[in-house]
Amino acid sequence: MTIKSAMILAAGLGTRMRPITDTLPKPLVEVAGKPLIAYGLEALDRLGVNRIVVNVHYLAPLLIDWLSQRPGPDISISDETAELLDSGGGIVKALPMLGNDPLLVLNADTFWLEQPGAKTDNLSRMADRFDPGMMDILLMTARLDQATGHTGAGDFILGEDGRLTRYKGTGEPVIYAGAIILHPRIFNGITEAKFSLNRCFDAAASKGRLFGLAMQGHWLTVGTPEAIAEAEAARSAYLGDPVQ
Repeated sequence: MTIKSAMILAAGLGTRMRPITDTLPKPLVEVAGKPLIAYGLEALDRLGVNRIVVNVHYLAPLLIDWLSQRPGPDISISDETAELLDSGGGIVKALPMLGNDPLLVLNADTFWLEQPGAKTDNLSRMADRFDPGMMDILLMTARLDQATGHTGAGDFILGEDGRLTRYKGTGEPVIYAGAIILHPRIFNGITEAKFSLNRCFDAAASKGRLFGLAMQGHWLTVGTPEAIAEAEAARSAYLGDPVQ
């Protein structure tokens, strides 16, 4: 299906990235000469999404200024400087700008490298796969061997039918790789202003309506200053494109 709207979650504090984030919001931390948030915006450009919302909190003016100067569609700002609303609450606050149709949600501080030579990119594959009749949420997933910077055990088990269940220590886990298509109806009945998307993941899974799509390529998360060099090395090794 055609996805017209997207939100990038960019309001985090980036405390593990200090001292870099003492003066710079984490989405603007550069990897291979490019701010982290730019990777997600480029993926949205490839898909042709022209309604984009970014939420801001920490050092918001710096991020707003960078976004305002970026070529491409105008980007709307969801201001959370007064209070952080967590991943779920942040999306709900922005829904008036996003509309009532299924939308994409990306993390600003993780990104992926598309598989060289792939016929289509990952967001296009997700849009083609999303079926609102049977799905409430579709997550992009990565295997542990497709990831750089991930330190956890894994998040979900991906069933043969594409449904996701929480990883509980058995089976082959996959990582939630920072890209989601969701239908806004998942927020019906939630009255709290501040809540995590994990609540919605679990609710959808309990109904058999949480699905995953295995990504093609390589996924990177950059949590600390030391991880920047690791990510750049992984990028260079995967793409054969040394950082200049």
